[in-house]
Amino acid sequence: MKITGAQAVVESLRREGVEVIFGYPGGAVIPIYDAMYQAGFRHILTRHEQAAAHAAHGYARSTGKVGVCIATSGPGATNLVTGLATAYMDSVPIVAFTGQVATGLLGRDSFQEADITGITMPITKHNYLVKRVTDLPAIIKEAFYIAGTGRPGPVLIDIPKDVSTNLVDFYYPEQVNLPGYRPVYEGNARQIKAAAALIQEAKKPVIYAGGGVIISGAEEELLRLAETIQAPVATTLMALDAFPGDHPLSLRMLGMHGTAYANFAVTEADLIIAVGARFDDRVTGKVDTFAPNAKILQIDIDPAEIGKNVRADLPIVGDVKRVLAELVPLLPRQEHEAWLEQIAEWKRKYPLTYDQQEDLIAPQMVVETLSELTRGEAIICTEVGQNQMWAAQFYCFKKPRSFITSGGLGTMGFGFPAAVGVQIANPDRLVVDIAGDGSLQMNIQELATVATYKLPVKIILLNNCYLGMVRQWQEIFCEKRYAATELQNPDFCKLAEAYGIKALSVEKPEEIRPKLEEALNYDGPVLVDCRINPEENVMPMVPPNAAIYDMLGVEK
Repeated sequence: MKITGAQAVVESLRREGVEVIFGYPGGAVIPIYDAMYQAGFRHILTRHEQAAAHAAHGYARSTGKVGVCIATSGPGATNLVTGLATAYMDSVPIVAFTGQVATGLLGRDSFQEADITGITMPITKHNYLVKRVTDLPAIIKEAFYIAGTGRPGPVLIDIPKDVSTNLVDFYYPEQVNLPGYRPVYEGNARQIKAAAALIQEAKKPVIYAGGGVIISGAEEELLRLAETIQAPVATTLMALDAFPGDHPLSLRMLGMHGTAYANFAVTEADLIIAVGARFDDRVTGKVDTFAPNAKILQIDIDPAEIGKNVRADLPIVGDVKRVLAELVPLLPRQEHEAWLEQIAEWKRKYPLTYDQQEDLIAPQMVVETLSELTRGEAIICTEVGQNQMWAAQFYCFKKPRSFITSGGLGTMGFGFPAAVGVQIANPDRLVVDIAGDGSLQMNIQELATVATYKLPVKIILLNNCYLGMVRQWQEIFCEKRYAATELQNPDFCKLAEAYGIKALSVEKPEEIRPKLEEALNYDGPVLVDCRINPEENVMPMVPPNAAIYDMLGVEK
């Protein structure tokens, strides 16, 4: 029996095990929406297409599954761009469907036409313009395979309206044959043996874990490696939930706003074991001063990342989980007492601290209290900026896939819609968005989404009436010339209440704990507006073009 291309899309999604799609309708995707409606396929209506992409991102990151979003042609499709770029930078598997004008109208500047495949070519792992309905099922099969395998990433499928209405004899392929795409999962046995020898020679090893650990599901293997060789573990922002923050070997985050002891440890190390990490500039600081005494062992599934930013003395291309599973049994139990004592001394001397004034709320205290109340059991999403860094510094993550943030692109407005996707994927988990007042307003319309679907997301708003991180740089580097960073904010509590959402205001330090407890215990969405110290800074801080051991806010 023949079915329409739109029906083929829905049936293909079912074959891929997709349970929900996030999106916003429009003329070019009406046939697909009609097919979803008739099939009873679950759809979450966000209030902006960018939010749909971020929600699919949150769904994917918190589950390990491929997230799916849909938008119409023209502006609907272009509104996905920021979300796709965010997912691309952070290696998140998403399949995005866009509507397109009919094939006969392509290239004629037709109403709501945009060359979305051309636009998104640099920010997707692959994309497709479907010109024949007979190709549609195979393309969808390929898209999910590409998005979710190797180093994951977003894939876009652009479907002209006539393709979605034309008829096709539906056949969904069982397998994918892409001769030019062969991800390498198994590490080279000789290189793994060499890595074991290198690790045994080290006196001051440091494990540097990145987001690839989470993607691979290699948290247990990472823990076994660290405990076997007694090496401290520094994580990137994307891997804070890959290693328990309260473990004695944890150095927490390294880099620009990392802990002083993590940065000192990396600087003094004689071996860096980089696991699923890409040596981002926020981690390395001035590259030629990064880990100057260390050999670099780099394990990554993407060969393009090997030695890209920092030399790799010993590279291993492969899936992190599989490589570590082969490597750890080759390693005898090691002790590095003098090295660990040095690190313990740095931890005692340079802890993360803050000043809680009597009448001003320290944002660090808000995050620290949230961490105590949730005991690391919540899934934390963040916006981008100071709120993100305070969350990274003062929330103690203990479980994988519990920290959802925008790393590589640094996308303001990410956290709230991402929390929507996380809550949909994890209906029984506590989901919290730690937000800044600037970022929250970029996708604040999603208050309607959480209200409509009764999603119990908790928004902890660190409200300082500034674009905080930019203001901090202006304070330090521009002699407090706060150009275009002071915000005239609405009454966020009244705004939330207008959407039918419970709102609480925190104006004094003594109100932090009781108001957070009230919010966390409430069965529904809540916005907690915390009026924080307006000129609080994130410290430590590595200035631009400085070595990571040269930190502001750290007295040596």
